[in-house]
Amino acid sequence: MAKILVADDAYFVRIKSRNFLEQHGHEVIEAENGRRALELYEEYQPDLVFSDVTMPDMDGLDFLKAVMVKYPDAKVVMLTSRSEQSVLIEALSVGAKNYLVKPFDEAKVLELIKTILG
Repeated sequence: MAKILVADDAYFVRIKSRNFLEQHGHEVIEAENGRRALELYEEYQPDLVFSDVTMPDMDGLDFLKAVMVKYPDAKVVMLTSRSEQSVLIEALSVGAKNYLVKPFDEAKVLELIKTILG
């Protein structure tokens, strides 16, 4: 299946995501902030990234911008617990493939993975 990077400063979100994604056969890499996510992206070249918008050190939007400069084909889905339209619109214009509002529906996550990765 896919190699998926989950970037979120909330430990419980990363663990829940890891458990769910691994149950469905995916390999999961975790990052606690955008800076670490960028390092791990460069090291592992994941097939897909789920990135929180609000994180310390480097937020999700800055992570997205940095990844898209070096890896324009990167597949990044933004995760947010708030529905701030301006941030989501900017993320989509920068290159995010989609977004999910937390807490997210697991069936929707699987469908999104299938849609994005084919």
